[in-house]
Amino acid sequence: MERFMEEHTAIRVDHLTKIYKLYRKPSDRLKESLGLTRKVNYQEHYALTDVSFEIKKGETVGIIGTNGSGKSTILKIITGVLSPSAGEVTVDGRISALLELGAGFNMEYTGVENIYLNGTMLGFSEEEIDARLEGILAFADIGDYVYQPVKTYSSGMFVRLAFAVAINIDPEILIVDEALSVGDVFFQAKCYRKFEEFKKEGRTILFVSHDLGSITKYCDRAILLNQGDKIFEGSPKEAVDLYKKVLVHQFDPAELETDSRMNDIEEVSRSWKDSVASNPHLIEYGDKCAEITDYAILDDQGLITNTLMKGTEFSVRMKVEFREEIKEPIYAFTIKNLQGIEITGTNTMYEKADVQGKKAGEYQEVTFTQTLDLQGGEYLVSLGCTGYRNGAFTVFHRLYDVCSLTVISDRNTVGYYDMNSRVTLS
Repeated sequence: MERFMEEHTAIRVDHLTKIYKLYRKPSDRLKESLGLTRKVNYQEHYALTDVSFEIKKGETVGIIGTNGSGKSTILKIITGVLSPSAGEVTVDGRISALLELGAGFNMEYTGVENIYLNGTMLGFSEEEIDARLEGILAFADIGDYVYQPVKTYSSGMFVRLAFAVAINIDPEILIVDEALSVGDVFFQAKCYRKFEEFKKEGRTILFVSHDLGSITKYCDRAILLNQGDKIFEGSPKEAVDLYKKVLVHQFDPAELETDSRMNDIEEVSRSWKDSVASNPHLIEYGDKCAEITDYAILDDQGLITNTLMKGTEFSVRMKVEFREEIKEPIYAFTIKNLQGIEITGTNTMYEKADVQGKKAGEYQEVTFTQTLDLQGGEYLVSLGCTGYRNGAFTVFHRLYDVCSLTVISDRNTVGYYDMNSRVTLS
């Protein structure tokens, strides 16, 4: 029996399950389709398992999760691209969807021809598309390329046109799947301004993104999927915090019931670096008279993670084992951008820390704690232990680009660092 759908509900997902059959070889699929064998030569893969949620009209909801968690699958079922194996989806409102790059476009047609093709598929007359054409072309802003076949477009031009079509056909529900990551930063800003307009107009937005900053800034709620299961639905910040645990394999379903936190990193893992997304191709050198044997990045809750919120306190921690006596060790870390430019860093000498010498067989744990004012983006962390032996500067152990650092921000300024300016108008 169909469930009653309230007037203020835009999308209802009820106990949705999607199963894919994974065949050992293509001939097995053919044999089964033709009924030539009774033996089942496939494995079942659950892309979604009994997922339910409801989105109210006017809400902006984000779906996050690791690759393969079922994010795109659920959007395709909602938009009718895929059929569920079980469960049902009910939608109240005209949907405009921007899913996989190229979906709904004919590569041989020009941009303008594809605008009319998409508009017709969405149920608009030629006259209605005529009325919207100027707005679509202005938003896409790709010049005379609109008169060229879209197969000649760059991915950035393509997503500009596709998004311009999706948002200018007066959708009541807009669904976007990660496509904005293809456009340049200025186009992304234009799209997010359009999101804000839609929110003010009371339209519903559902989007998948790996940009956690956008999730926290624009979404009213967030849904976290993991391996086909819905493991959380609630505030964007809570969803992002839990997602950070999923990324480093620290998610414990019992936490959802107890809401407990593991603040002591010794309880999280015997080896800190096991919980960090480390670089398998890192560069290391030094004589290893003092060796960095363990390391971690910790957020303001004491959780080991590679993903941090801008403006929060975080720590870089390392453990060093001494193979011989070192009287003046220096411990250091640096942060570089992906182009290899050193953005910032420090060491115990700069910080005038009271560092004591260590004898062979001893250990030293070092923690650098500071506020994260880096702009949102991707960075690389390097660690080092150096010092002086017989008056000569010596590198004992350096780990270059040992792990990544993702900074999530809902407000970036110019350059690498935020000056945390305060604005006064009088």
